[in-house]
Amino acid sequence: MIRVGVVGLGKMGLSHLAMINAHPDVKVDAVVDSTGYILDVLSKYTGLRTFTDYETMLEKVELDALLIATPTRFHGPMVKAALDKGLNVFCEKPLTLTSKESKELAALAESKGLVTQVGYHNRFVGAFREVKALLETGAIGRVTHILAEAYGPVVLKSKGSTWRSQRTEGGGCLYDYAAHPVDLLSWYVGAPVGVGGTILGSVFSENTEDEVFSTLYYPDNVSAQLSVNWSDESYRKMTTQITISGTAGRIRADRQEVQVFLRDSAPKVEGYEKGWNVKYTTELTENVWFYLRGEEYSAQLDHFVKRVENHELDDINSFASASTTDRVLELLTIDAESGPATRDDESVVAERLTPKRGLFGRRS
Repeated sequence: MIRVGVVGLGKMGLSHLAMINAHPDVKVDAVVDSTGYILDVLSKYTGLRTFTDYETMLEKVELDALLIATPTRFHGPMVKAALDKGLNVFCEKPLTLTSKESKELAALAESKGLVTQVGYHNRFVGAFREVKALLETGAIGRVTHILAEAYGPVVLKSKGSTWRSQRTEGGGCLYDYAAHPVDLLSWYVGAPVGVGGTILGSVFSENTEDEVFSTLYYPDNVSAQLSVNWSDESYRKMTTQITISGTAGRIRADRQEVQVFLRDSAPKVEGYEKGWNVKYTTELTENVWFYLRGEEYSAQLDHFVKRVENHELDDINSFASASTTDRVLELLTIDAESGPATRDDESVVAERLTPKRGLFGRRS
């Protein structure tokens, strides 16, 4: 049995606790939270060992792994303390508020030979995993452009100050919402060489952004548009969508399905034919031992548990991969603060329109 501690009992923390506590190969030996009445209820009705102090729990309880679901600003020091203690760590996203700290934690975990994972659950959605498999087989040829979107009705009126509405706490649409499609981009095409035209716009919030729009640039003239809005009540719940264009076809996916169009020039792909194809997440997803919110949430925890059991360090969703996503979030923040890159200045426009070698190696 893997001995696990759960730290942070907010919305995600309670969900993780319910799932991991039902896992047949896990024993939850400790839970930590600052809210006394939640701990009192858990202690009374579940018998779980509860703590209000993180350091005390680390000192008094022998564990194999920790599941951390606190506000983001606490992730760094808590994860480091766990790694220093020799514990494997599953941490909610984003890993930290700076890519430098995330890279340092990844390096520390690697030096100690510990299993790490970050809660980007979309990597465990059947449709999004199918997209990854199709890209790896070259199904749509050379990728040329990606549209990554996320919309939902999270903030629909001016709200008071919460950790999610404070950038220093790790909230805001960028870190709490846009991080999901950005992480899928990192998984599919790696790290961008730069970003441009970033807009962090407010709809209702006073202290953070509600919209994120940007262009991400990748090697070989591959580009991606990012479009995110958590103040959009035209969507009943959060919806993440990916559309990928290639020289031999097109892929569109969300949590429910993956739609694939293959041109006549596309290579032969098992299970697909030329023209339009549709596969549903239900046929691409294996059953899980415990269902809550979606199979992907249980699947990611089961994946972590199996990696701890087998001591598998290489992973699709480790601290190292999360640091790439954290770096993109930083770049978007910096770019948004810099304002328009090309302003309507006649002298600048005239100079830039002077004939020169074009992007594709020929005279414009």
